[in-house]
Amino acid sequence: MERTFVMFKPDCLERGLVGRILTRFEEKGLRLVAMKMLRVTPALAKQHYAEHVEKPFYAGLEEFITASPVVATIFEGPEVVRVVREMLGATSGLKAAAGTIRGDYSSSRQMNLVHASDSPESAAREIGIYFKADEIQSWDPSLACWYQAPGEA
Repeated sequence: MERTFVMFKPDCLERGLVGRILTRFEEKGLRLVAMKMLRVTPALAKQHYAEHVEKPFYAGLEEFITASPVVATIFEGPEVVRVVREMLGATSGLKAAAGTIRGDYSSSRQMNLVHASDSPESAAREIGIYFKADEIQSWDPSLACWYQAPGEA
């Protein structure tokens, strides 16, 4: 079972959309295995966005991501990295298709509500930044058998 890191960004919390967006992932059948609310510090932002630290837009990105709390989560499911990214839509809410999370709720490139890992390797790295192994819960929901046919994992 694949895992991905999903962060509900400050704009998502400020706008009161965490529950609404979290519900979309759960209704899709993705399994929530970890969740916590925290404040991203400048040091944590530099670790998370290491590939962007030297870019001209980084200062604004750090200011945004540290402005309010975030909710860090881990979801599990078949092809979950791809599935979550498709559910989010294009990075810019103005370019995201209607029906996607960003297409329905965002009109910005930076304030696009949710960050999600772009590969299984990024997911492993980001999960390691935000969660300790004992904070991740492995479990099988009793309704799991109703989301996929046997052998479809």
